[in-house]
Amino acid sequence: MPSAWVILPTYNEAENVARLVAAVLAALEQAPVDAHVLIVDDASPDGTGAIADGLAADDPRVVVRHNGPKRGLGRAYLAGFRQALDAGADLIVEMDCDFSHDPADVPRLLAPVIAGSADIALGSRYVEGGAIEDWGRARRLVSAGGSHYARTVLGVEVRDLTGGFKCFSAEVLRAIDLDGVRANGYVFQIEMTFRALRAGFRVTEVPIVFRDRRLGASKMTARVALEAAWKVPALRLGAGVRRRRRAVSRRSGHDRS
Repeated sequence: MPSAWVILPTYNEAENVARLVAAVLAALEQAPVDAHVLIVDDASPDGTGAIADGLAADDPRVVVRHNGPKRGLGRAYLAGFRQALDAGADLIVEMDCDFSHDPADVPRLLAPVIAGSADIALGSRYVEGGAIEDWGRARRLVSAGGSHYARTVLGVEVRDLTGGFKCFSAEVLRAIDLDGVRANGYVFQIEMTFRALRAGFRVTEVPIVFRDRRLGASKMTARVALEAAWKVPALRLGAGVRRRRRAVSRRSGHDRS
């Protein structure tokens, strides 16, 4: 069976982490995979890390990485990706630890990647069958507008570019230059999908229902939103620069021959 690792970045998720891990492992029992959960905790002051250690002590499928002082969502995911790849993961799922992503949907994300019909399966709120619950009109407009803005600027067709519920094949993460990923807030999700598309990988969107967290506090801040506003055009500009450099390099190599 392929080895599937679910990466859960945590910061002050003491109210959620045990229930979420149990739900994820129960869902993975329905999938044809060798299941693992990797909790990446950024030194949560509420004791999340200690709870995670207890879960790992009770179940060998659970692994904990203490990532030091809080460095942001993107850095936590990158550390988790590297650790899972080093452990031999074939499939890597990223999801929030607050039940906004339904653990029961994890097998649905794994399925197209296992079948070979996609390299990334993205849980999407903005395709037919997808939805958002418990958000007000203003927050819905900001989220949908952010995805539309990123899609337009980057020139891609993926509808939910800001979504953070994904399954990657290990091949994708090995091919992407993880050391070159610069985004650290929610624009990290946009950058990862954009890099995969630029590298020629196939992305499919799986409809999900996104629910607002029931417990704990949201990690969304004005700083995160501002980062997305200026870093999305920077992604497009950077891709153009890299493309021109490769073209120059190819021409130079041809000239020397």
